Amino acid sequence: MKIQVLALLCLLCATPGIAEQVKGTPVQKVIEMMNEMLMKGKAEKEKETKIYEEYAEWVDDKTRETKFEMKTLKANIEEYTAAAELADSDIAELDEKLAALDADIAAWEGDQKKATAVREEENAEYEKISKDYKESLDALDRAISVLESKDVDTPQAMMLMQKMAKTSVAMRRVMVAFLEMSSHTDESAKDEGAPAVAAYESGLGKIIKMLEKLKKKFKGELDAVEEAESNSKHAYDLEMLHLTNSIDAAKEDHAKKSEVHAQRTADSVEAKANLADAQADLAAAEKFLSDMTATFHQTTEMYKANQIVRQEEIDAITKAVEIISSPDVAGNAEKHLPTLVQKAKPVSLLQVRRSTRRVSERVRVAEFLRSQSKKLNSQVLSLAALHVGFDPFAKVIEMIKALITKLEEEAAAEAAHKGWCDKELHDNKVKRDTKTAEVADLTAKKEAYEAEIAELAKQLDDLAAAQAALAKAMKEATAIREKEKAENLVTIKDAKEAQAAVEAALGILKEFYAKQAFIQQVPEMKAYKGQGGAKKGVVGMLEVILSDFARLEAETTADETTAANEYEQFMADSKADAKAKHKEEYDKGLQKDQKEHELKGTQEDLDSTQEELDAALDYYEELKPACLEVHVSYEERVAKRKEEIESLKQAYEILSKER
Repeated sequence: MKIQVLALLCLLCATPGIAEQVKGTPVQKVIEMMNEMLMKGKAEKEKETKIYEEYAEWVDDKTRETKFEMKTLKANIEEYTAAAELADSDIAELDEKLAALDADIAAWEGDQKKATAVREEENAEYEKISKDYKESLDALDRAISVLESKDVDTPQAMMLMQKMAKTSVAMRRVMVAFLEMSSHTDESAKDEGAPAVAAYESGLGKIIKMLEKLKKKFKGELDAVEEAESNSKHAYDLEMLHLTNSIDAAKEDHAKKSEVHAQRTADSVEAKANLADAQADLAAAEKFLSDMTATFHQTTEMYKANQIVRQEEIDAITKAVEIISSPDVAGNAEKHLPTLVQKAKPVSLLQVRRSTRRVSERVRVAEFLRSQSKKLNSQVLSLAALHVGFDPFAKVIEMIKALITKLEEEAAAEAAHKGWCDKELHDNKVKRDTKTAEVADLTAKKEAYEAEIAELAKQLDDLAAAQAALAKAMKEATAIREKEKAENLVTIKDAKEAQAAVEAALGILKEFYAKQAFIQQVPEMKAYKGQGGAKKGVVGMLEVILSDFARLEAETTADETTAANEYEQFMADSKADAKAKHKEEYDKGLQKDQKEHELKGTQEDLDSTQEELDAALDYYEELKPACLEVHVSYEERVAKRKEEIESLKQAYEILSKER
């Protein structure tokens, strides 16, 4: 360095007119420029160190936070996995128990239907037999009453009973039983050796006695039938009570287990959703930690390499400043160069001219590069101008050539970087726009699904309320119908029995008064003839009463038929309506489940798309410092570098011609 500076100074001083131009300035300017470079290098080194330390601290904090988050997520994954497996196990066990309860309920309800069908058949048979016995007993009472009130012989008594049998079905059954009993009595008398008697020759007392015996027999049989009916009804009631209690208990247990089943199903779905979210978060955290670690490693290596280069640059500049600032260079230049010039050996005119011309060209090149460096604010041209003014001729040319190559390489690298930035920015913008549109579309779909689900839920609530109201109305209608039917049946029965009694009374009265009217036609008979004067009033009143009972029976029967038809129609319509509402509820429940499934898928797609959009936005923020946030545009930098290269090429051509 000393030899180069001394040689340059000697060359400048040996040329007339040139020494005056650079006297007292070259060494000082070199020292000032190097000191500026030294200060700038140290400042940038300290700034880079500070930035790296802050970045390293952030990475350390973020690594610790991410590892803690990953540890928490792994624990959550284990917890959610165990919860989902336990819920699924509970659901499977509950499915088995619910199926068993359904089977038990169905079997018990089947037993109820069978028992009810058998009971109805038994009760119908009982009603029929009981009615026959009661009618027969009533007919026996009337027959005994009539016979006891008349003083007739056996043939007349039999004729009277036969006449009564013509108007009463029950009396006909009594006659059949009476004849069978008479036949058995005659056979018994023959077997015992009693003398044979002519038919119908026994006294009236014997007939009444046989009728009372027959009555007792019927009464005993009726009591047996009623006892059997009571026992059967009691057994049926006990069985129905047992089955009803079993069904109610099973349904209550079924309802409780269904609630638990629904809750465990919800728990399973929630646990699996949380598990999926935790797994996704863990994968994202692991990727983030891996990417951050790799980036930090690359940054650290780059930082270390930069620090080494910066320190070497600082050391070199510091050493150069020490050399040029030392008395050996700066002091001796001022002290000895003028004397050295005076004592220099004379040179030939050709050498002086050639040296003068070279120095003149170098000075012109240096001034040109210096003016271009000011114009372009280029440190490269400024450094080149300094080297042209003070470095040896051959080295200046090589230095300019190296600078041109360096600038061209930088231009190529920046062009490649510009291409990469343009491609990344374009791809990132396309992705951001696409994902933004997808997020908007998925958000709209999600909101639409949520609205549809809310509407379906409201419709399901309305349908459930409507079905409950229908069930309540049907239950109330059934209770009213049963009560009304029972009352009507009692009324009809009473009316029929009353008619039978009135008809019997009318028959007896009409027969009596007809007989008395026949007797009155015989002049010789003046005996008591009965209350013939009241005949028309009594019979007329009984006939009115009979017609009233007949009308009551007809009207009540008609009312019962109408009410039964209306009830059956109401129940049929209500059942059809309930069935339709149940089907609609089932269909809408399926629709709601499908919409909820689609909503879940849409939500997952939305979350995934939002993550991709967030990643694209984060990457865009990373691209900004390298590709967008620059003080000088790419076109300006290219133009400036191009002018620098052209300036250096011009200087290179000038100096190359003078070699």
